[in-house]
Amino acid sequence: MRRTSALRLSLCALVCALAPSAFSAFAQEYSPPPTGRIHGRVISPTGQPQNGGTVSLSTDGGETSTYSFPVSGNGEYTGEASIGEYTLLYRATDTPEGKVVDYIQAVIILAGKDVAQDVDMTRQEYMDRLSPEQQKQIQAMRAASAAAAAASNLANDVNAHLEVVNHDLQDAEKARVSAVEILGNTATQQDIDAKAAEIANAKYTEIETLMTKDTASDPNEPIVWIDLARAQLGLRNYLDAETSFKKALELESKAQKPEPQVLGAIEGGLGEVYARTLMVDDANAAFDAAAKADPADAALYLENQAIIFFQAKNVTAQVDAADKAIKADPNNAFLYYIKAQGLAQDAPFDAQADKSILSAECIAAFRKYLELAPTGPFAADVNTALERSEEKPSAPTPPPTN
Repeated sequence: MRRTSALRLSLCALVCALAPSAFSAFAQEYSPPPTGRIHGRVISPTGQPQNGGTVSLSTDGGETSTYSFPVSGNGEYTGEASIGEYTLLYRATDTPEGKVVDYIQAVIILAGKDVAQDVDMTRQEYMDRLSPEQQKQIQAMRAASAAAAAASNLANDVNAHLEVVNHDLQDAEKARVSAVEILGNTATQQDIDAKAAEIANAKYTEIETLMTKDTASDPNEPIVWIDLARAQLGLRNYLDAETSFKKALELESKAQKPEPQVLGAIEGGLGEVYARTLMVDDANAAFDAAAKADPADAALYLENQAIIFFQAKNVTAQVDAADKAIKADPNNAFLYYIKAQGLAQDAPFDAQADKSILSAECIAAFRKYLELAPTGPFAADVNTALERSEEKPSAPTPPPTN
């Protein structure tokens, strides 16, 4: 009995002595293998990010997938895998079972490293696997994609230029205000005029430079021709402005649905060109065409017509244009001032009495201006004109009391 007990004790001791070693070997045998990471982008044959799908890693040449990683909407993927050499597979969302879109051999995952591996289907190796017909299709897709990208870049450039043009046009219109701010209120009228012209010319020159470039790169866009014409008009290059406006009119007229405001702007621009070059009949026809093309802004075009003839000191055309504009906007005080000023220019002057003999129509127009704008910017001039003609200005009608 003692020998049996001793044997049992001996066996127990042996087992207990071997146990730590055995457990240690077992633990080493089943410890997790070292891993690494992989990331990259999937690029379509046209050079654009591939939207969606799966990137897989295979250890048997693509028969099965050991690891799989989803591809994001912008073509990116990332994941973790055991170290080793793999075949990388890409499948799109609609790829049939057992098929792949692309594969890359000998992709090696390194312990603790993040391997970059793109799936770039623009590479020659991928193209060489395709049939001649598939290669032609991809070449056509690439050409279309390149054309679309070029058109997008061109549109972005033109839009950026148009923003500059809009600011420049505003600055040119405010050139006189800017001149006074720069020179101060004590500057002479001559100096202010010269500075305002310098500012406006600089702005119009910049517009002309930008739009000359854009009409060359995008010759079928009416807006760039309109802005080029505006710059040429501002620089008093009237023949060039006429040509550019007519080009814009030709393009917009051929549009599937011409825009009234665009047609109105073009015709109004032509009207200004003709008005400033003393082509009164052509100017009147162009402004009438602008009002007809864009009825919503008809009053604005007719007002511009009267203002431009007023600026050009074309008295007869000025009065006629003011009358026409008043019919479209009878509450516009400035139109009555333009009309009265034109009529006053033709009024006979009594040298002995040192006064102008204003017609009843002229006096009525001056009085209408005061009625509509009793404290307007020209009220003092109107009062003086009426006083010198021995006509007392009529006080504006007081508002009715409740």
